[in-house]
Amino acid sequence: MKYLHGFQEALPQVKDCLLDGGVALLPTDTVYGLAVHPTRPDAAARLFAMKRRPPGRNLPIMVASAADLKQLGVEINEPAARLIEAFFPGPLSLALGLREGESPSWLAGRVEVAVRVPDDAELQAVLAATGPLLVTSANLHEQATPESAESALAALADEPDLVIDGGLRQSVPSTLVNCNVPAPVIEREGAVSREQIEQVLR
Repeated sequence: MKYLHGFQEALPQVKDCLLDGGVALLPTDTVYGLAVHPTRPDAAARLFAMKRRPPGRNLPIMVASAADLKQLGVEINEPAARLIEAFFPGPLSLALGLREGESPSWLAGRVEVAVRVPDDAELQAVLAATGPLLVTSANLHEQATPESAESALAALADEPDLVIDGGLRQSVPSTLVNCNVPAPVIEREGAVSREQIEQVLR
């Protein structure tokens, strides 16, 4: 396991780790996350084992910018477009449907994905270098989210290949809104409040 203090000068190492099929523990704009490249199912399997996450659960996707959502082939309806305009980049995740025949091969078999653009320039630079990443909170399944790299490492069932210890601006998960339904539904309350969501969707 390689341990780095902060993102400074770490971009090449993070990129190489993820593209080579490694698992990286890194800070996001919300909580510490575990990241893998979506084209490496072996890495995703290791991530599931680290979290003891049920294998049938899909992993959320992070992209560098809202423009990068196009390469995922997601269906952006009117409510989703308003939420993207208001909160991307930021601590909001959206569950969106996939347009048939327009999504990349690594999304085969999925009809819905949870997507987010983090509000963190260094993490955006990683995503710009690697392309979309599968990123989920660095905790055991259904346990509390860690507030430090050390607590994440202590909780996980196995070690990641790379750790970026960069600290957090906050320690609140993103809010999750499902826009792949007739009327948007808040499925997880988090850093963006229900009142903020409802105000945008009025």
